[in-house]
Amino acid sequence: MSRLVAVTVTLAVMAAGCSSMKPTATDPAPDEPSSIRVATFNASLNRPVAGQLVTDLSGEDAQARAVADVIAANSTDVLLVNEFDYSGQDAVTLFNDNYLDGQYPYSFTAPVNTGVDSGLDLDKDGELGGPGDAWGFGQFPGQYGMVVYSKFPILTDSVRTFQNFLWKDMPDSLLPRDYYGEVADALRLSSKAHWDVPIDVNGKTLHVLASHPTPPSFDGPEDRNGKRNHDEIRLSADYISGADYLYDDNGVRGGLEDGASFVMLGDQNSDPVDGDSVAGAIAQVLDLPRVQDPAPGSAEHGTDTADFADPTPGDLRVDYVLPSDDLTVIDSAVHWPSGTEHPSDHRLVWVDLEI
Repeated sequence: MSRLVAVTVTLAVMAAGCSSMKPTATDPAPDEPSSIRVATFNASLNRPVAGQLVTDLSGEDAQARAVADVIAANSTDVLLVNEFDYSGQDAVTLFNDNYLDGQYPYSFTAPVNTGVDSGLDLDKDGELGGPGDAWGFGQFPGQYGMVVYSKFPILTDSVRTFQNFLWKDMPDSLLPRDYYGEVADALRLSSKAHWDVPIDVNGKTLHVLASHPTPPSFDGPEDRNGKRNHDEIRLSADYISGADYLYDDNGVRGGLEDGASFVMLGDQNSDPVDGDSVAGAIAQVLDLPRVQDPAPGSAEHGTDTADFADPTPGDLRVDYVLPSDDLTVIDSAVHWPSGTEHPSDHRLVWVDLEI
């Protein structure tokens, strides 16, 4: 499990994070039902220093090859990869071309808060700088980032990102002001970012809601990471519910349009029953009327998706693929092969949807 945490990211920046090649396959007519496989995978493709992931993906890296084998074994059409260091488009393109056989003609990535220095003493160690004083915990800007890969066109001009949304601007938040003191009002909520990435699936728009909230651990009695995890998940829940207090990185206010089709993806670092989460954290999404929970599982591990240290925290369900109620769930699973080494402490989770 990784340790994680003015409103102007322009559409031009977001466009730089997307490729725009045309698909090679012939698409069905817009009125034909389309079955697609949507997946999330915290692949642990993070590295200790900036630029190392690009270097590794430029050659033959054993872990990246093992990650690619997992992805290939599951034939995903739309995929969110968590813990993929941000370096512009370089690593995204290298992984697709060198490891995924170029099967994803579309992708989206963007800057995240991890490793971005705040200039404040957020970890209360009496010094400025270092991973604990970044807007999201990280050794360098972009560590533990994320990327969306797609076999269908990404509607670049309609992407929304919430990297800069301030925690104080969430009504009735759990922001621990007593701990942070005078710097509390400067804190960004998202430890990485929250994205709405619309994808055109044969003429119908599917909103991919991507995020990776901080683990609710590695703090003290103030439970600052637990409370942040809770409110990061709440941001997604409120976005799905169309909350008007939200504003994105271009200053556009409001949440998801009423009735829009979506699938929420990502390592939420919150189990419905076990672990260190604030009570009810992931339930904020699971209990929404518009959210379906297919509860993907594996034969030996049930709905757990992460293989953490035993006995604490142990195996947990923290990775989710949650479609909107207007989509038909055909099948779902957690890819958890038995008796084999795995490139990450998380497992790939997929859901087949009829769009």
